[in-house]
Amino acid sequence: MPLSLQDLNPNEINDWCPGCGDMGILLSVKNALIGTNADIHKTVIVSGIGCSSKLPHFVNVNGIHTLHGRAIPFAEGIKLANPELTVIIDSGDGDTYGIGAGHFVSAGRRNTNIKLFVHDNGVYALTKGQASPTLPEKRKVKGIPEPNINGALNPLAMAIMAGYTFVARTQSYNVKEATDLMIRAIRHNGLAVVDILQGCPTYNPEFTNMEWFGQHTKPLPATYDAIVKDPSNVSEVNQKKLQALNTLLGETADNMSTGLFFQWENPDTFEDRLRARGIQPPANADIADQNGHSTVNMDKVLEDLAV
Repeated sequence: MPLSLQDLNPNEINDWCPGCGDMGILLSVKNALIGTNADIHKTVIVSGIGCSSKLPHFVNVNGIHTLHGRAIPFAEGIKLANPELTVIIDSGDGDTYGIGAGHFVSAGRRNTNIKLFVHDNGVYALTKGQASPTLPEKRKVKGIPEPNINGALNPLAMAIMAGYTFVARTQSYNVKEATDLMIRAIRHNGLAVVDILQGCPTYNPEFTNMEWFGQHTKPLPATYDAIVKDPSNVSEVNQKKLQALNTLLGETADNMSTGLFFQWENPDTFEDRLRARGIQPPANADIADQNGHSTVNMDKVLEDLAV
């Protein structure tokens, strides 16, 4: 049976403001792990800096709380070191699309089998509500003295162009939809991003509350087909990408869709490419004999370091 908000321990959520969308996202993550029968010993949640990045502290799996904007390379390193692990990133819009934007784009080139769940509330909430890269132009929030003067980044369109093979959007108060998309992302073979429009009752309450999302977001039409049926068919892949881009670029800040925009079960993951070159994951390397004595020869390394 799926968990509900009543199942969250008060100690898990007292670091967030009352009504914060992070609570719904935490609930969705837990339900997604239950829904995929995740092995807690082989699951890792990585986060950066921000309100969102407290989430690994509240889930009974391995957690890594990393540097601002650096969650993606940390997660990639973990996955490449041990491909048997399920690696999930929980980070914010500023963390991912701001200081981490370079890593966000470069990750698409690799298509490592990791899952990125972005808490997107349009502000840097932990540092008192400055505009994040996804805050629409002319929108006024509490942390800035005048309406936002910058245009908003379209992270999902950027993800598709960068090479992400699973691209979706949901919102923090729709736990059922968020859970479903997270489950599908975890099961997807390749790099997945789920952008989660998140409620921020403190610094962006007007444009991120439950009522506002209910009026300004809607599910993708039932006729929308995001999934590439023949992964080897380049024409179909490009057609699905164009469909997603046209849909995303046709939106406005006050009229957005939720759901799965694009999915391509591309067998060419970064792990596959390394394996094809004969590069084995470090977790599979023998570093000691049966008596526990090291089998690693450091002579060449030390020789190269000699001055």
